[in-house]
Amino acid sequence: MSHPIYNYCAGPAVLPPEVMKEAIQSLKDYRHGLAITEISHRGADFMKIIEESMADLSELLNLPRGYKILFLQGGATGQFAAIPLNLLGDARSADYVQTGVWSEKAIEEAQMYCEVNVVANTKSNRYTGVPHQASWQTRSDSAYLHYTPNETIHGVEFTWVPKVEVPLVADMSSNFLSEPVDVSQFDLIYAGVQKNIGPAGMAVVVVKEDVIKPGRHPIPTILNYKKMIAEDSCCNTPAVFSWYVSGLMFKWLKAQGGLAAMAERNRLKADILYAAIDASDFYNNPVEKHSRSRMNIPFTLSDPKLDPVFLEKAQEKGLFNLAGHRSIGGMRASLYNAMPVEGAQALVDFMRDFERHYG
Repeated sequence: MSHPIYNYCAGPAVLPPEVMKEAIQSLKDYRHGLAITEISHRGADFMKIIEESMADLSELLNLPRGYKILFLQGGATGQFAAIPLNLLGDARSADYVQTGVWSEKAIEEAQMYCEVNVVANTKSNRYTGVPHQASWQTRSDSAYLHYTPNETIHGVEFTWVPKVEVPLVADMSSNFLSEPVDVSQFDLIYAGVQKNIGPAGMAVVVVKEDVIKPGRHPIPTILNYKKMIAEDSCCNTPAVFSWYVSGLMFKWLKAQGGLAAMAERNRLKADILYAAIDASDFYNNPVEKHSRSRMNIPFTLSDPKLDPVFLEKAQEKGLFNLAGHRSIGGMRASLYNAMPVEGAQALVDFMRDFERHYG
């Protein structure tokens, strides 16, 4: 008996069937027998993709005046360096909140360009919660404050936006477009596209133009926000296919009812899985309840020796990529925009059946 296939990978992640179907067709014949990967990034066809993707994303975000959207290569990791290079100005330091592996990596990269002031660090608590802002040790002379609203590996998510006196920078790689966001509360938002948006190979940057203040370090062209803004992110050949599929995803999101509809669906999926975990002594989620991610839900089994059995049996049921990150083990289910509610329910049904047999 065949089963529906559900992919819980943290990234590269699942895409909606409608988007996948159109993307596949574009590889066969996008225009005049040419594949999307064969068209010129300077030609009229790709200029139209640029125009429509910019307009659709601006609409989804209700983008305020003064903000620019960039589609840049190098993923979010490339932005770890680009941010201090483009925002430091005359400052020598920047504030960072450390709540997981990805904010830790951002800190390591920024330290090559400036003094990093870690305002709060939850590593001693195994990255299981969000630190209260009252405890943060910020500096008034910092160029900006950087934080990661959702940590993919540890399943920790901010449910609030920090209030700071300096420009606010957010790595939204794993929760971008999962709910409405007031862009005006931020000065820069960036996100690797391979989770909620499209195929790997690119990052979206939403930046308030007047906070771009390059510092004393020279900036490579592909990381230079001012140059990329002037050239519509095409100072070099962009990630054409990734950009194209991301544009399809923006249209799909609009067709689903926009970000408010996605927020409702994403909350429902997360609630289904957390309720099953909390109702069981066999499964456990280590994250403080007020800091739990809607996108990435890690959980452990009461007996770790059963982990390989769980993964094997899950795959037999069509449930793929549930292994936790190699740094922490256990399980992890990523419930991004493209994961249907039925996918969350299928996982819960399997978990209950597995517990009956092995609990």
